[in-house]
Amino acid sequence: MSSTTVAPPRWALKAEGLGRIYGAQGPESLDGTGPDFGTAVSPATGAVVAAWDIGFEVEPGEALGIIGESGSGKSTVMRCIAGDETATAGRIALRGVGHGAVNIRELDPSARRKLRLDQIAVVYQDPAAGLNLDVTAGGNIADPLTAAGWRSYQRIRDRAADLLRRVEVPLSRMDDLARTFSGGMRQRVQIARALANEPPVLLLDEPTTGLDASVAAGVLDLLRTLLEETGVAAVVVSHDFGVIDMLTRRVVVMRHGRIVESGLTDQLLEDPQHPYSQQLVAAARG
Repeated sequence: MSSTTVAPPRWALKAEGLGRIYGAQGPESLDGTGPDFGTAVSPATGAVVAAWDIGFEVEPGEALGIIGESGSGKSTVMRCIAGDETATAGRIALRGVGHGAVNIRELDPSARRKLRLDQIAVVYQDPAAGLNLDVTAGGNIADPLTAAGWRSYQRIRDRAADLLRRVEVPLSRMDDLARTFSGGMRQRVQIARALANEPPVLLLDEPTTGLDASVAAGVLDLLRTLLEETGVAAVVVSHDFGVIDMLTRRVVVMRHGRIVESGLTDQLLEDPQHPYSQQLVAAARG
């Protein structure tokens, strides 16, 4: 009697028909919303259709950008994938969970939290959301390692030192509290923490917003290098096409909770088709 082995999918992350509605969940809340109507707020129910019918795949070693203005729904999509919010509809699959056959949206909260140990990591816009500021830089990196089962103090410390070195944080500051770091340094420590357990999927939510231009440029250089070296599947959420251009190969453009255009980043920057994409590109070019 032979058994059939199912090959894992080529993608590391897949979203299908993903949606998030705040308020009344019925189909009547969808009517009159989206880019064609210029609003994400349902005229019938007052519900906010933050994201609807969102779909994409991201392969290992690939970075996908999600771009749009504030309120477009891009960060909502990221939070639903990360498990920070519960999607209203759709499917989210990871190659590392049941060879992509499991809809992780349907997992219980405990199981979703466990995915953050070794399957998905997030770098937030505000480093305080991804760090414990009252713990040392090394301690912040040690936390996900110990949660994943690491027990050797020296091994953990060596791993933390290696990661801090890679993100260019002086090892002399390894035992300093995270709150004593500048915004740019906090972001670097948060990136090191996110990479601690070598997750196959990395989510970056406005990773340079709020940083001084020169500091942001350094963080972007670092991220580009790390994405090339680690081979993770990355999703980069930003309102800035400069960030998307520097870090991603493909991009989806969102407005009023829907995708209005998608394609290769360089092609979309060169010849955007949707009027909203044209507006974003024009703003990026100054």
